[in-house]
Amino acid sequence: MLSFVSKHSSLLLMLAAVLGFLIPNASKALFPYLPLILFFLMLFTLLGIKQNVLIKKLAERQVWGYAIFHAIGLSLISCSVAALLGVNSALLVAISAVTATGSLFATPAIARSIGLDALEAMAMTIATTLLMPAVLYFNLIIFQDQAFSLDMKSYFVRLVIFIAGPMLISAFCHHLVPKETLHRIHGKLSQFTILLVFSFPFGLVGEFRDMFDLSLWLGMQYLLIGITLCALFFIAGYICYHRQGVDKALVAAITAANRNVLLTFTVASSYLGPEYLAIMGAIQFPTFCLPLFVKYISPRLHKRASRLQINQ
Repeated sequence: MLSFVSKHSSLLLMLAAVLGFLIPNASKALFPYLPLILFFLMLFTLLGIKQNVLIKKLAERQVWGYAIFHAIGLSLISCSVAALLGVNSALLVAISAVTATGSLFATPAIARSIGLDALEAMAMTIATTLLMPAVLYFNLIIFQDQAFSLDMKSYFVRLVIFIAGPMLISAFCHHLVPKETLHRIHGKLSQFTILLVFSFPFGLVGEFRDMFDLSLWLGMQYLLIGITLCALFFIAGYICYHRQGVDKALVAAITAANRNVLLTFTVASSYLGPEYLAIMGAIQFPTFCLPLFVKYISPRLHKRASRLQINQ
């Protein structure tokens, strides 16, 4: 059963978002447990990564260059386009908050499930999360009319719990457990890990369903905004990194499109407004359609790259 779920995880992630939308009460019931699920998701993913290798990866200039592109570069692009289209100030604040947000903590597990480099995705996820408060603060200075402050205590507590905690436990496991035993355990856990990822598309769309119940037209508008943002992030990430090869470009693209909007809401909820809540729910559908999309286009992009190399 687990091997079947792992094999078809890309399709099932998309269906989990649809199911959460169709059963909003169940989605809302799961929502409070997502932080606990997130902890184990990070831990199980990190067990497959040597911590010294991850720290070396985090020290690379390229990872931080990506983080700057992810937060600052995409903020400039997205907010400039939104301003040119004449969106109102409240919606512009919401968009600027989404673009400042670090990558989803589930990104490494998603990357692994579609055959991409989980280590690269993990380093990018951590770097963008660490950069997020500074960019979010700067964005709110520009677009927020009222005085504001960020709940940095909540932010750092979450950093310790969801990044430092799993890294520390994983480092102890790598030190104390024999390599062969740990590899065997992780082989079993990696199939179970994707089940934990399913809880996020399912648990984050319940509130968004309320908007559709109030106004179908308004719900469709925000869904379109979510799709547009997700597509913009993905395409920009791929284009910026395509010279480094298809796999690296796809890692950058899917990491750019996956946004930890729940963490941003936690640290600045009172300054983001209802527009941010709407986008937070709307962006779940396109985000969790991306693994299936990447699985579809990846072999085609590799074939195209091979043909170009032969022609050269």
